[in-house]
Amino acid sequence: MAPRGETRERVLRTAAELFQRQGYHGTGLNQVLAQSGAPKGSLYFHFPDGKEQLASESVALSGRAVGEALAGALVAAPDGRAGLAALGDHFARALLESDFGKGCPVATVALETAAESETIRAACDGTYTEWQGGIAMALRGWGVPDERADPLAALVLSSVQGAVMLARVRRDVSVIHEVTRQLADLI
Repeated sequence: MAPRGETRERVLRTAAELFQRQGYHGTGLNQVLAQSGAPKGSLYFHFPDGKEQLASESVALSGRAVGEALAGALVAAPDGRAGLAALGDHFARALLESDFGKGCPVATVALETAAESETIRAACDGTYTEWQGGIAMALRGWGVPDERADPLAALVLSSVQGAVMLARVRRDVSVIHEVTRQLADLI
């Protein structure tokens, strides 16, 4: 029998993957259990508030992982142009590696549930807030004045998120690269 924390983590990771590919409404709890190999009773043991809790925690988990990868790419970049290119490359690579099956791990769930679940909306908002803060910090490091960093970070995040959605629909990542090039010209 798997240790308690291991089962919970496996269920979370499986749910995050499924929510990212299929969305909230397209993912069933029985599917999460089957693909994670977790016993049926473990779901409500680990997630007593059910699917809503599972979704909010898996969005936070996958959002942290993406946020850490983005932060690493931004910190390593010598300037804004290279940083924004790295940001776009991260999302483009994820789309290509999944054959456009996986979009943003936050947007897929947020678009479906933000109006109906405060718990999930708050998890999505928390993740986006962290990403935006990381982008703003990078912008400041590249010499963008404080008063412009936060608004520009919001523009970068929302533009890249839109580009990811268009790229997924078009099955072509070139829009991501074009958007990050245009954003680099602004900063």
